Amino acid sequence: MTDTKRKGIYLLPNLLTTAGLFSGFYAIVASMNGSFEAAAVAVFVAMIFDGLDGRAARMTNTQSAFGAEYDSMADMVSFGIAPALVAYNWGLSELGKFGWLAAFIYVAGAALRLARFNTQVGIADKRFFQGLASPAAAAVVSGLVWVGVEYGANGDDYGVIVALVTGAAGLLMVSNFKYNSFKEVNWNGKVPFVALLIIMLIFVVVATEPALVLFLVFALYALAGPINTFRTVDKMTLHDVVGDHEEKDADFTTNEESVSSEQESVNSDNNNNKKPE
Repeated sequence: MTDTKRKGIYLLPNLLTTAGLFSGFYAIVASMNGSFEAAAVAVFVAMIFDGLDGRAARMTNTQSAFGAEYDSMADMVSFGIAPALVAYNWGLSELGKFGWLAAFIYVAGAALRLARFNTQVGIADKRFFQGLASPAAAAVVSGLVWVGVEYGANGDDYGVIVALVTGAAGLLMVSNFKYNSFKEVNWNGKVPFVALLIIMLIFVVVATEPALVLFLVFALYALAGPINTFRTVDKMTLHDVVGDHEEKDADFTTNEESVSSEQESVNSDNNNNKKPE
């Protein structure tokens, strides 16, 4: 009698993913009830859970195909639909078609960004993101709403600005602009003692004005992609902005893939140079 493999799902990483999904759903409900500050904060809470679930899965060796798909679906709710609806309910509803079209551009950008990310797993250069990551885009949009509420601004009075920021965040997600992923940082390594003091100072600064500081940080990060691309490309072309992601690009392919491509080229040349028997 053979033992059958026990079926099921891993609890810890999927529990954290569910918490992130709940935060995104809560943001939607809170914005519908007019609690825009709570809605914006909930999106940032979802970002925390999104960062924890993958790390927990790697640390406990509980990665699974189900977990990856579930995480992607949760991200679509928390960082795709939720920020768009929060922005729409706060400052876009009075703009009519222009308002909901701006929100839809963001939702469509998030969906395309997540689909492209899923198809590039194991292929793209881990040092960079191709296009603005959906959590960062959600932080920009939700951070804008949080800042507006914090300083007593009426979203309807700044609807055009909200629409431009929301639409721009959606377009940046599907762009070819390079963004540092910070995945090469060695979190297990040793750092100088002064680094701990700097981290404490960062926490103090964020705690003083969390809405403004977080919004500025992620807004600068969103602008860093186009700036870095313009600096590293000699002649800007349309492909550098919205090109086909399946084309071989040195900035978004691994070394192994480049070597394999070169080897195939050499083999092809050798075959062409052979004399017919």
